[in-house]
Amino acid sequence: MLTVPEVEWIVPVIEEWVAEVRPGFSPGRHPALWVTERCGRIGVRRLDEVFATVRERAGLPGELDLHCLRHTYITHLVEFGYPERFVQQQVGHAYGSTTALYTWVSDEYRNRLIESALRRRLAPATKKEATLSW
Repeated sequence: MLTVPEVEWIVPVIEEWVAEVRPGFSPGRHPALWVTERCGRIGVRRLDEVFATVRERAGLPGELDLHCLRHTYITHLVEFGYPERFVQQQVGHAYGSTTALYTWVSDEYRNRLIESALRRRLAPATKKEATLSW
């Protein structure tokens, strides 16, 4: 996965994990980035548990789960204006239709799209009127 400029903030976070936190687990040559205190690969169940704890402490709705982060990432890439094929490749989907299922654009984004389309549509009419009004 590539890091896009809009989410570059994650790079120093992961660098800190690798340099300062992960070594505390004494992972030796274990290839996993995320390891447990027993030097094993952290499992999905444990990740879900940790996410649930963080979600509760943050006061977020219980419907949110770890997989929602994937939906959010895809939606943000779309809202940032990345091409559909790029987004599809970023998340490893074989079909664009699968990626589309993950996309939940915000009302604000939809409003910006509509405003932009209206501006483009009305711009030629405004220029034409300006030319004729002399």
